[in-house]
Amino acid sequence: MEDGAREAIADVLGVPTAQAHFTASPHLGFERVIGGIMRARRGRDRILVSAVERDAALQAAHFTAPHGVEVLPVDSLGHVSLEDLRAALEVPDVAMAVIQHANQEIGTVQDLAQIHALTQAAGVPLVVDATASIGHIPAPSHWDALVAHPADWGGPGGIGVVAVRRGTRWLHAWPEGDDWAPGGVNVPLALASAVALQERMETLDADANRLRGYVDRLRTEVSTLEGVHLVGDPDHRLPHVLTFAFLYLDGEPLLSGLDRAGVAVGSGSACAVSTVEPSHVLAALGALTHGNIRLGLHPGLTDSDIDRFLEVLPRVVDDVRRQLTG
Repeated sequence: MEDGAREAIADVLGVPTAQAHFTASPHLGFERVIGGIMRARRGRDRILVSAVERDAALQAAHFTAPHGVEVLPVDSLGHVSLEDLRAALEVPDVAMAVIQHANQEIGTVQDLAQIHALTQAAGVPLVVDATASIGHIPAPSHWDALVAHPADWGGPGGIGVVAVRRGTRWLHAWPEGDDWAPGGVNVPLALASAVALQERMETLDADANRLRGYVDRLRTEVSTLEGVHLVGDPDHRLPHVLTFAFLYLDGEPLLSGLDRAGVAVGSGSACAVSTVEPSHVLAALGALTHGNIRLGLHPGLTDSDIDRFLEVLPRVVDDVRRQLTG
């Protein structure tokens, strides 16, 4: 049953079943992939990461190379600087580059084709964080190792997915008796992950087109509000994610006001332990790090849900501003 689940997920990733593995979580997946590649590339002790990577990837990189992590800047839309990447790859001690496919907070999709061309030319493996993209847009094809998160495509929590292409050098960086999933794979979670991904892929294009239309409408109408800043690439993005921030306002009272009105949204960092911690992603873009609202639209949303949000939001913003002015 586990092999069948791996086969279904590997098919979406575009790799043979033997190259896909389950882990106990995506966090563990990052640790094992990054640690294994680092061990195989002895003498190379530097890891390149972008400034907008999720916390799990950054933490795994810093743990593996505590004095050798180089952070690559991004532009105002969240795209990795290709010039900085090219320059960083010219130094021969680079063990790997860790770059996300799409950002879970601002939605920006990286140009992995160009990024992978640069890393391949330098002989450096590219580890791709696809935890926010698979199940929302087609799986990326330009990577040497990949980490995915079933919960993000409607599967269960408590399990992660790792894929390592044949030819990518890595060695066990954990006890030899252990597999990718310590203690063995949780088969029910693996099966549920595969079924959820298959179901999501059946309606991927239709859902993406509908949610993209919702986000386009939200971007247009939200942009008319006073003091609002829209964040992320308006075109090369996930279809269901939108983040915007209000000047001089804090995120927590905005969330509280929306929650009282029956609307659940996020703020702060999408991958931090506390949802109201200032976002390192927004800081990397030079965007407002407070007063932000993060929307992740579910495929089950309807036009009336969008209408309701656009009706409630201006009222909540006005209420928070009145409280500040007293």
